[in-house]
Amino acid sequence: MDIEEKIQSCEHNLKQIDHFNPDPYYVNHFLEDFIKSVIDVYDGIIEEANRDFGFFIPEKCSLESFERKAKEKNDKTALEFSDWFNENYKNEHKPSYPSFIKKLIIIFLEQDKIPKTVVKILAKDRYKDDIFQEITVRSEKGKLSHEELEIEIKRHLPLFLQLLNQKRKRNGEPLVSERKVAASTFLEIEGFETIEIPYSCGIYLPVLKRIVKDSRYQIRQLSKGMI
Repeated sequence: MDIEEKIQSCEHNLKQIDHFNPDPYYVNHFLEDFIKSVIDVYDGIIEEANRDFGFFIPEKCSLESFERKAKEKNDKTALEFSDWFNENYKNEHKPSYPSFIKKLIIIFLEQDKIPKTVVKILAKDRYKDDIFQEITVRSEKGKLSHEELEIEIKRHLPLFLQLLNQKRKRNGEPLVSERKVAASTFLEIEGFETIEIPYSCGIYLPVLKRIVKDSRYQIRQLSKGMI
């Protein structure tokens, strides 16, 4: 599977997350698949570098094994690429949402799973520092009951709207009506605020594509100098 197919897999899993949101059962499943696909994309970048720099490392090539081979061969252009990739990856993941996905990748690689998601209600059109309200929805065989979801949303709406609109009014922002409230899946991990899953994955996909594009450009430019 080439990198384009791996990116398509990311896009498919993101669509599935959006489609099944806010059902934690399905969102968790497709979020794990999304993270796996992202990891596959990064593996694909290093595999292309492995080939184009002429290393042909027989086992699955990681950035670490690529760097070891570059040092063994004293290949300064390959080392330049690995240094660039590390720095670019770090810079691309400084913003909060890419940093969150980076942390999820680390958790998945360490534990082979990701934390469970929760359901929260929020304004459809969000402003900075808007509040979210967690709700507990009864599930059937692990899957969300949409009837129970509607009941729980209505039960929490009065207090949620009161608190949210108090904040909106203070800041001169548009007030929110019942029809402007939705439910979504969120995930909380240490060191981060609670993050909405579909939104964070949607922001991350262009970051991933940019890293692929920039990496391929660097590989082409640096490997040309070897000829």
